[in-house]
Amino acid sequence: MSTTRPPLPSPSTNPSKTLNPIFSSSLLPHPQRRLRFCAKNFQIRCELRSINDPQTWTVDCVTGSDPIHIILKPPPFSIPMGSNSGLGSNSMTAKKVCLFHCAEMKALAERIAAESDAIELRSITWRTFEDGFPNLFISNAHGIRGQHVAFLASFSSPGVIFEQLSVIYALPKLFVSSFTVVLPFFPTGTSERMEEEGDVATAFTLARILSNIPISKGGPTSLVVFDIHALQERFYFGDNVLPCFESAIPLLKNRLQQLPDSDNISIAFPDDGAWKRFHKQLQHFPMIVCAKVREGDQRIVRIKEGDPRGRHVVIVDDLVQSGGTLIECQKVLAKHGAAKISAYVTHGIFPKRSWERFDHDNGGRPENGFTYFWITDSCPTTVKEVKNRLPFEVLSLASSIAASLQI
Repeated sequence: MSTTRPPLPSPSTNPSKTLNPIFSSSLLPHPQRRLRFCAKNFQIRCELRSINDPQTWTVDCVTGSDPIHIILKPPPFSIPMGSNSGLGSNSMTAKKVCLFHCAEMKALAERIAAESDAIELRSITWRTFEDGFPNLFISNAHGIRGQHVAFLASFSSPGVIFEQLSVIYALPKLFVSSFTVVLPFFPTGTSERMEEEGDVATAFTLARILSNIPISKGGPTSLVVFDIHALQERFYFGDNVLPCFESAIPLLKNRLQQLPDSDNISIAFPDDGAWKRFHKQLQHFPMIVCAKVREGDQRIVRIKEGDPRGRHVVIVDDLVQSGGTLIECQKVLAKHGAAKISAYVTHGIFPKRSWERFDHDNGGRPENGFTYFWITDSCPTTVKEVKNRLPFEVLSLASSIAASLQI
């Protein structure tokens, strides 16, 4: 480059055009690229816009020394969290994540990876020895050094918890940059109370086990859980793990907006606990709160507040097991004039195929069934059982998990 003084731009001259021969497009990607030429006692400020990126770059020409320094500064990049929009298009600047998963979470892991080019699936060999204990192997363990690593877990039964914990404890010790465990359903959440001497709070036990995951090179493990049963369970975790409690309610809200009768929907909660967990996220809907009351030896469901008459009522809770409470709510809502009744739970557990209790109402008979029953894919075994069976419809957590991995 010539060391002669370049001509000073006149006030009527476009600075970007004056500097065009100097600032070639090959210089733009480097955030601190410096160009040097001899000049004194002047400053130049202009803006450059690259052809492929509409964002503005700033050019600072700083005087005070000879030669002067011209510094190209790109704009800061930010990812809108909680949204899958732009994850793929921003993959060049999004955090790269190596995602491992247990065997039963394979389908969900593939959907998560499809949400963003920044997420790369990695494999684990799940085998057992002849005595039944796990024989596990993490493929290409050296290849994840210095990488952001995540593991998608499913503690669907006590039998699979030990083998997954073995992997979860091993991954952060492989010199990874950070480690995240995604456990969509915290399975012992309903066993969080000690009401009399001898009760065992297994939710606290599992929280202590997860709190002792080894610290990675980047610090404590992040633990992502969706719609945990009791909010106080966040205090069960120790300082070696960073629990991140997410909600799948935004998925439900998006689905409700797509319904033809979206302007005629009321939200019903089967008890005060469900109202406390979710009412703030659903406050723009008319609400109905139910409650269990004792009559003699029976406990029946009554409407505590709200009016379901002529409305499409959606019962919302965090999980379902036998489904008895939801069916009792359905009956009392239909008795009080609901036009349609649907249900949503984040975690469809349905032990002993209890999902078979839920029939489909294809119009006009809410006392006989549900128009829709929405669940997420947090419990993959249930998803396989209810696939293509009305009234069930699965709302995938893939986009929400992909976004949480960028936190």
